[in-house]
Amino acid sequence: MRRSILGFCLSAFLSPSLADASDEVVVFAAASLKTALDAVAADFEDRTGHRVSVSYAGSGKLAAQILSGAPADIFLSASSEWMDVVEQAGALADGTRRDILGNRLVLIAHGRDAPPIVIGPDLDLAALLGRDRLAMAFLEGVPAGQYGKAALIDLGLWASVEPAVAQLDNVRAVLTLVARGEAPFGIVYATDAVASDNVTVVGVFPKDTHPPIVYPAALLVHATAEPERAFFDALMSDIGSARFEEQGFILLH
Repeated sequence: MRRSILGFCLSAFLSPSLADASDEVVVFAAASLKTALDAVAADFEDRTGHRVSVSYAGSGKLAAQILSGAPADIFLSASSEWMDVVEQAGALADGTRRDILGNRLVLIAHGRDAPPIVIGPDLDLAALLGRDRLAMAFLEGVPAGQYGKAALIDLGLWASVEPAVAQLDNVRAVLTLVARGEAPFGIVYATDAVASDNVTVVGVFPKDTHPPIVYPAALLVHATAEPERAFFDALMSDIGSARFEEQGFILLH
């Protein structure tokens, strides 16, 4: 995963941020956090009156935007390595980085009642796909894609399915493609799968086939106002933790 990070940060993903430079709390977050984080933000706004704006995308794209000067206050990544890139560039506020969540990598199929699949070296995933596509997040810049590729390589399945892989912007785009039936299978996080009624988790990738799935969070260097620090704390509060647990995230803090 490390080999492509620096190159990716210099790629076409180095685009301007959609977030503005207002007095609201601006959060850059991995797309897989959307359902839970939207609820955390709504709770915070109702409780404090402060506004929260969240931009969701693949962690690599967000890291590149931060390095290009995007005015974010908080970064939540789905990968320790993309947080490492931002930290090594000196963009994190000292002492604020925390590993807050974990997740599981799953194989989903279109429909509500797809039969279960045993994920292991004997799985003939290429035969299951036939002429169809395996939906995955971008393999170079999105953690879910990186984890998925690592798992398929470890299981000895990558060479047979690589030609069938359809790469998408982020893990929620993968979920949408499979839910619509435009791809029969996809690789997402367990927490994404619960966001759709039209997919089935047919298998869980063994933990030892891919790097640990860890979500670090941190304040960025210019985030010194009270609302920004208050929302950062809210992510790890009892209320925030309950929202993440509702969606199936594993609490690490």
